[in-house]
Amino acid sequence: MRPPLRRLALGALTVSLATTLVACSSAAEAEPGGAGETQAPQQGGTLVFLESQVPTCFYAGGGGFYPVATILNQIGDKLTHQDPETREITPWLATEWDINADATEYVFTLRDDVTFSDGTPLDAETVALNFDHFGGGDEALGLASQEFISNYAGSEVIDDHTVRFTFSEPAPGFLQATSVVGAAIVAKATAELPYEQQCQLENFIGTGPFTVSDTVPEQEYTLAVREDYDWAPEASAHQGRAYVDAIQIVVTPEDNVRTGALTSGQAHAIRGVQAYDFDVIETAGAEVHLAPTNGVNPQFALRPGNPLLADIRVRQALLKGTDVETAIDSIYQGRFRPATSSLSHGATGYVDLSSELKYAPDEARRLLDEAGWEVGADGIRTKDGERLELTTWVGAVFPLNQQLDELIAEQWEEIGVKLNIETPDQATATAGQRDPLQLPVAITHVGRVDPDVLKSNFHSTSARNALASTDAELDALLEEIASLPTADERLDAAATVQRYLLDNALTIPLYELPQTYATAASVHGLGWEPVGRVALYDTWLTQ
Repeated sequence: MRPPLRRLALGALTVSLATTLVACSSAAEAEPGGAGETQAPQQGGTLVFLESQVPTCFYAGGGGFYPVATILNQIGDKLTHQDPETREITPWLATEWDINADATEYVFTLRDDVTFSDGTPLDAETVALNFDHFGGGDEALGLASQEFISNYAGSEVIDDHTVRFTFSEPAPGFLQATSVVGAAIVAKATAELPYEQQCQLENFIGTGPFTVSDTVPEQEYTLAVREDYDWAPEASAHQGRAYVDAIQIVVTPEDNVRTGALTSGQAHAIRGVQAYDFDVIETAGAEVHLAPTNGVNPQFALRPGNPLLADIRVRQALLKGTDVETAIDSIYQGRFRPATSSLSHGATGYVDLSSELKYAPDEARRLLDEAGWEVGADGIRTKDGERLELTTWVGAVFPLNQQLDELIAEQWEEIGVKLNIETPDQATATAGQRDPLQLPVAITHVGRVDPDVLKSNFHSTSARNALASTDAELDALLEEIASLPTADERLDAAATVQRYLLDNALTIPLYELPQTYATAASVHGLGWEPVGRVALYDTWLTQ
């Protein structure tokens, strides 16, 4: 029998993990590959899923945060579905759509057989209200507009099952935006609540294959299957209700606890597998899954608003003084791909710029010499009495980020640059995230399979504004990505932006970030959407 999983969330098993779990029946005892590919899917059981991070707000529009999406992807549906492999957009809550020639008007026809978990029917008025909030925000409710929608002008209800969206400028990325987790449609009873109340999971009323059954905030969340669910995307492996009866999601921050629970049978699936545990998990007969995020790669944003980085030669030196391939292979044991551009190789609009990312420490030293930075007695360069000393903050959402930062800091010391690595408290991080004086070197990443992701991350007016600066030329290029009406024009604009970032040494692409999952041998059909957020509708358990 499994002991109560809430103990895992509270960390009570950390010390006695080995002795406590060995006695438990194993969720991973099935023959590897045995019951999987040859058996027909089985219905029933409770899937125990250990989440590595604490979910915060459950407002649908902000659902892109991975631990939040672990839950929202199971209880909320979108107008469209994007295939994680082919990237094709296909119907879901919408049966069809029409887009005008310049992508300033979209008309969606909705299914007429969909209900929310409170029994109310899906209709055009509810869909319009959701997107009015996503695209334009609502000041009275405290809702901000969301970065995945550009140029939103408004909505019009044509009839009960037809809705029109209009845009002030071409919005070619909108169709794909209707497929992302942040575009999950909620009932009016949820959509009309203020932001603080929409953040509470118990107030989320969606159309998904599961509903919220029980919550212990920041610890444990239980989802129950909807027996009447029958509107999955056609691309799904099956139709009708989900296979498992329930999903128990337990917040378990400790890496060793998650791994131990999986390999000993207390858990069926975990998110956030560290590279050093891959072999341990696979040796135990479980499976590691690397789900690509297909967007802006994890990279250092070199913020020119900091005086130390204002000179392009200094930024170029840091770019050339970083041996990304060696660092990534060392830290992630050869399982992660070194980045070859600001975008992942699987992202729409990717351009291979690997030839411009070669490690060249001698050239880095020459550039720093040319910029007037002289090597001091301790090996760190100085100029006009100031040390070339920079700061970065550890990104908690990035696997083994501190270890990677430390290795890069060693590389930078070899060219005479000091990199301080800090872990700020939440208040400091919130206040200083956009301040290039406090944080001159910022790690940044966002997943989305559309070129608009570049604008979301780098535009000076975006919520992220990774460079923490106003670069009019870059902003203009990013705006083209979001407003040019044809696919070819957008791809050309995305390529120009990627080259601009490297030509101006504004970023140092690091690696392609997968979401790392692991499943016991009894788990089948684990899925994810195109940016690696888990989808459990088709998942089933060997009984």
